[in-house]
Amino acid sequence: MQLLFKQRLFSWFDAYDIYDTDGQPVFTVRGQLAWGHKLVIENADGQTVGMVKEVVLTWLPRFDLYLGDQWVGSLKKQLTLFKPSYLLDFNDWQVSGNWVEWDYQIGSPSRGLLATVSKEVFHLTDTYVIDVADPRDALLCLMIVLAIDAEKCSRND
Repeated sequence: MQLLFKQRLFSWFDAYDIYDTDGQPVFTVRGQLAWGHKLVIENADGQTVGMVKEVVLTWLPRFDLYLGDQWVGSLKKQLTLFKPSYLLDFNDWQVSGNWVEWDYQIGSPSRGLLATVSKEVFHLTDTYVIDVADPRDALLCLMIVLAIDAEKCSRND
């Protein structure tokens, strides 16, 4: 399954549209007023299906991930020198990126490669292509990409 992640150009808060390969909207992401990033994910029917919430006042960036209103775990940035690395405290998933922080792989020792994430250049806003091996993992993979993008945004502000 492939998802196209596009940030909206004009929005007071973070806003993203997520499309499938046919250009049909799959998810909409809206930022909400909060201390730190708070991103609410809705499916194509407008129902809230997930949320990414930044945990503030931590030494290294951390984001809590929710499926519906249930907390499933956290994504934590690891201290590395050249390549970004993130650890999820659930599902034994790990995330590693390249040194320019445009391409990422989401993997698991037990399941192998789960998704690849590639940032498309030459766009006015952040645009990513997310290739997910199992469509059942699409929402969690999207939440990981949202958290990484929010972390990069916070660092660059």
